[in-house]
Amino acid sequence: MNGTEMRTVIAIVATLFIGVMAAPLAARGQSMQDTALFTAAARDDAEAVRELLAAGADIDARDGEGRTALLLATHANAVEAARVLIEAGANVNAKDGIDDSPYLYAGARGHLEILKLTLAHGADLKSTNRYGGTALIPASERGHVETVRTLIEAGVDVDHVNRLNWTALLEAIILGDGGPRHRQIVEQLVKAGADVNLADGNGVTPLQHARSAGYGEIERILAAAGAR
Repeated sequence: MNGTEMRTVIAIVATLFIGVMAAPLAARGQSMQDTALFTAAARDDAEAVRELLAAGADIDARDGEGRTALLLATHANAVEAARVLIEAGANVNAKDGIDDSPYLYAGARGHLEILKLTLAHGADLKSTNRYGGTALIPASERGHVETVRTLIEAGVDVDHVNRLNWTALLEAIILGDGGPRHRQIVEQLVKAGADVNLADGNGVTPLQHARSAGYGEIERILAAAGAR
């Protein structure tokens, strides 16, 4: 066994030992290398990820919940591990059992560095989560200002309607807190051409929701854009 092979074996054993309690459940028949890759990715051990891939670990293998190593790295906001995986060709659009992908999850959680990596490596801007929403909708809801800006600039549809009959603008108002971050997001969406009169499934418009919630600043932004 040469030095490189020895280091790879050590990386696998160490990764499995350290991550045994937290490692995701492996799918039946999955190799030890693949399981070690999941743990290394979640721990942001970029060097171990690199060595495991070189040793033959399946870059897009799935754990018991359908998650790839890249999605696990994204869950942990493990930027360096995600970078190694993405640059090695990991599928940024691979969905798990609940329709999360690295791209969608990074957008929803505001993991900006990983999001930008996915956008540079083939992210599907039209892909949707289990609620039928694009990455822009939960990013708007959760107040991720820079993430929203990045997704708008990437070309995500600002007027996409999810299964709740809500757009990004509606979610920013209905589920936001009316504070500075959500005001900035409303401004960004309006400047990007969002339809300020696109109502929810009950016919309630963004302006009506803002007024009902007492979000005066957002109400003024919408009114200035011609909202009714």
